Amino acid sequence: MELVCPAGGLPALKTAVDSGADCVYTGFRDATNARNFAGLNFDEASLKEGLAYAHRYGVKVFLALNTFPQTHHWRQWTAAVDKAAELGVDAVILADLGLMAYARRVHPQLRLHLSVQGSATNYEAINFYYERFGIQRAVLPRVLSLPQVEQVVKNTPVEIEVFGFGGLCVMVEGRCALSAYATGISPNCHGACSPGSAVRYVETPQGLETRLNGVLIDRFSRTERAGYPTICKGRYAVGGETYYAIEEPTSLNTLELLPALLRMGVAAIKIEGRQRSPAYVGQVTRVWRAAIDEAKRNPEHFKLRQEWMTQLNKVSEGAQATLGAYNRPWK
Repeated sequence: MELVCPAGGLPALKTAVDSGADCVYTGFRDATNARNFAGLNFDEASLKEGLAYAHRYGVKVFLALNTFPQTHHWRQWTAAVDKAAELGVDAVILADLGLMAYARRVHPQLRLHLSVQGSATNYEAINFYYERFGIQRAVLPRVLSLPQVEQVVKNTPVEIEVFGFGGLCVMVEGRCALSAYATGISPNCHGACSPGSAVRYVETPQGLETRLNGVLIDRFSRTERAGYPTICKGRYAVGGETYYAIEEPTSLNTLELLPALLRMGVAAIKIEGRQRSPAYVGQVTRVWRAAIDEAKRNPEHFKLRQEWMTQLNKVSEGAQATLGAYNRPWK
């Protein structure tokens, strides 16, 4: 089982490597990746340096090219695939079928991973990508229960990677429409959920308001910490109450499920958070490295350590954690 950690920039990449990651995932500084925010990601020079640093310590580097190109800028996405192959990344993480076809045809030696943005939630879909495009790993969306994950693993030759820690998404990934509805800019094509150009913080007599392209997302009192305005995590007036009607701000934390995930043959645990700081990356990576190593050594008697949970709770969204869909009782 590999530990796959986020790197929103060179400092985070080096921190992940130093803290025990087996793999890091990155993106170019443009709309070809699904974390297209100012100040994040890599240009060619920094990615070269990051690759050299990671490979020096035996750590793999995956490049996310996981947005959906449109006809008028198709060449930007294919050029990104070309550059990834030229630089020697260990895999590209793709969602678009046309881009997969291009990558397989032009760079047959390049390892392909199916992004969570591809929304493949069953083994038939994953096997289609395997047979048609030769993908070697698939990242599952965060909407499957544990038995459903096991069913997928049993019925595909493709390596399965699952999210272990970090932000949740209420959507089936790759099918988000809320931000596009409010801003006119699709996260699936432009790589930014709640793009910075549409975000506003406004002080009012009622409190600090966060808005997205004029849409009121939340209002915070002086004692509350204001969050970044994403529609799914806003508070709304519904049925006479104002609350987190769609999704509460909380982090996924599946540390207690490690023995089960190992037993069913999950190939990799993914940590969400390319938009987070190097300090976050280091703290989370160290905890998960220790936990995975312990679970491998003694899966039958694996126990959560309080210090692990304390460290993860410090960086959890809203200081809360959940098992998400993995633990849902209904199917």
